[in-house]
Amino acid sequence: MTGQWISFPRLQGEVSRQAHADLPAGSYEREMGRDGFSGPASHFYHRHPPTGWSSFNGPLKPRAFDSNSLNQPATSLWDAALLFSNESCRIRTCTVKTAPDHLVRNGDGDELLFVHRGEGAFFCDFGHLDYREGDYLLIPRGTMWRFQPASDTRLLLIESSQASIGLPEKGLLGSHAIFDPAILDTPEIDDLFIRQQTEEQSRVLVKRHNRLTTIAYPFNPLDAIGWKGDLAVCRLNVADIRPVMSHRYHLPPSVHSTFVTDQFVVCTFCPRPMETDPGALKVPFFHSNDDFDELIFYHKGEFFSRDNISPGMLTLHPSGFPHGPHPKALATGQQGDRTTTDEIAVMIDSRDALKVSDEASRVEWEGYVDSWKEV
Repeated sequence: MTGQWISFPRLQGEVSRQAHADLPAGSYEREMGRDGFSGPASHFYHRHPPTGWSSFNGPLKPRAFDSNSLNQPATSLWDAALLFSNESCRIRTCTVKTAPDHLVRNGDGDELLFVHRGEGAFFCDFGHLDYREGDYLLIPRGTMWRFQPASDTRLLLIESSQASIGLPEKGLLGSHAIFDPAILDTPEIDDLFIRQQTEEQSRVLVKRHNRLTTIAYPFNPLDAIGWKGDLAVCRLNVADIRPVMSHRYHLPPSVHSTFVTDQFVVCTFCPRPMETDPGALKVPFFHSNDDFDELIFYHKGEFFSRDNISPGMLTLHPSGFPHGPHPKALATGQQGDRTTTDEIAVMIDSRDALKVSDEASRVEWEGYVDSWKEV
């Protein structure tokens, strides 16, 4: 039996009666919350920025990685460099330059692919889909598939190994908010798909328990002539996401949830107007999110809460310490000069701690922890 959160809102000392707005003069707000941004929370009003540390000593710290340095072409999707993992998810990246000579099938979990760069054709059990930069491709467990790139394709791959990947509950917003499910594209059994149904020998590399098995066929097993049902690969482009906004209140990142599982959530940060209310925060608030590790992949644009971070990089903020905007971004937000954001980024919030692989450690920017220091 699970107990209920204890709810007893109290106020003590100098506070704002509305979170993320009208802060006491000269103060810095920090949110301490549980269960992401949906559980009980308290807000502290500090004299100094909660990220104003002078040093970290020990294994816990904010970390940044440059995946652009991992540009070795993959001959198979299973060659993708493993960067972060735990029992519920595996996060990899790779570059596909030419069509692999085999199909793949993940027997361990659903795959969510994000196309950072490139375009081409995607073939699977359900048919054919074109892909382009900014596409998410959600691939159910057990699907056979392959890429046929028209240009070098850089991918972020997110595997859910314990639960299916689905869509978030939208509650009061209604089911058509953020994106209408009708915008999701599914593969078609079109002429291009039929033409690739050859009688040539084919191989399928199946991953199960993180071990590979090769299944050979004397024909291409992507030979469906039709299908029906409500389980399929689907495609969503970031251009079709319409972010929730409030001109008077800086919304928590969870409102930008795009896909969810029991153990992690995938959010998409897209361009949007900035808050216009004079008292509202205009950058992410400092927070101690002690139930999740926060991983962000930066896809495109100028990242309004970060400095010295470029497209293709990732940041990891493990739970256990407060984090928030860099000093330069905080100052820009306080000035209120910007009217819009232009960033596109993918955030993965994981309930289970993410392990950093040796591959990721080799491309780590060690100076990231010091980038909050005032200069």
